[in-house]
Amino acid sequence: MSQFLKRSLLVIVLFSSACTMLQATDTAPAKPKPTSSTIAKKTSAKKPFTQKKHYYERFYTSSIDLSNTSGDVVTGEDPALRAAAVDALGNYNGTVVVSDPDSGRILAMVNQKLALSEGAQPCSTIKVAVALAGLSEGVINDNFGIRLTRYRKIDLTYALAHSNNLYFEEVGRRLGFDKVSFYAHQFGLGELAGYNIEGEHLGEFPTQELDTKLGGVGKMCSFGESISMTPLQLAAMMGAVANGGTLFYLQHPQTTTEITSFEPKIKRTLEIQPYISEMEPGMEGAVDFGTARRLRTSFSDDVMGKTGTCSKDGTRFGWFASIAHTSAGRIVTVVFLRGDRNVFGPKAAEIAGKFFKNIDDKNVLSVSHVSTFGNVQ
Repeated sequence: MSQFLKRSLLVIVLFSSACTMLQATDTAPAKPKPTSSTIAKKTSAKKPFTQKKHYYERFYTSSIDLSNTSGDVVTGEDPALRAAAVDALGNYNGTVVVSDPDSGRILAMVNQKLALSEGAQPCSTIKVAVALAGLSEGVINDNFGIRLTRYRKIDLTYALAHSNNLYFEEVGRRLGFDKVSFYAHQFGLGELAGYNIEGEHLGEFPTQELDTKLGGVGKMCSFGESISMTPLQLAAMMGAVANGGTLFYLQHPQTTTEITSFEPKIKRTLEIQPYISEMEPGMEGAVDFGTARRLRTSFSDDVMGKTGTCSKDGTRFGWFASIAHTSAGRIVTVVFLRGDRNVFGPKAAEIAGKFFKNIDDKNVLSVSHVSTFGNVQ
């Protein structure tokens, strides 16, 4: 082989080696193949996919009743107040009870079948009775609050206005079932509210505390769990709050004799007058900025009250109990609704506001059997 050919082959070999080394330098090293252990680690690090479960409450009771005034006996009722209440209630599956707090006379009772029925869970309206019991026993005071958490402490005014459940659960635990039961019966729960009112049912207050697994006395005092209260019982209790402590039998005169010979009948006197002033700011707050503020869309005058919303066995309940100063005088009004998800306490308050507006619009300036306009005693 010639010298020239040997040199050419040497150059080719050297050039080929240099290219191979350069290619090896610029290329990233190959990734190691995953082993079974690394695959297991990655698999265990991934969070398992879980579908969130959403709970939808089902209701089986209609919020509408096209015959809610059928069968009502209206002989002894005030026609102007009744007309205002019928218009405000509309076709809702509910009742409106209007009474005079200074005599116990029922001035209007729309949908009497429902008003006189066995009643229903009082929901948060039970907090009126619980607040009075707590104040009477000295376990709460509007001058100091209850600490609910490490960073949260609220007073009675806020608790009533916003219907705080944790607050009233704690009040219930401090009172204990025996005292809660005692005051509930004093305020008329578990007994007939009316005097010889045909068809009135009793309602129910349990003889034993609710099982602790279901919330115990705390749940009874925040939601009214295991209690059945009638619209008439709530109206009678609110009347006692309005007049300073006299619990009247409610009367619904229906004949000429009953109307002309009507006389108030006192059931008992409650020692609650010193505590009413401590409750008023919370009940006024419910209407002004709390759970009953829908009332203010129709009526702006002096009203204080308490809402309630809860459900049981496929039926939702909406309550509102109030003491109002209207052109017809001082009256107690209870609105009770039952139905589906369209029913709740604020809706009952809205209906009450429309009722009060109707009274003013119709210029009901004076009703002979309604107490004179004045401050709550």
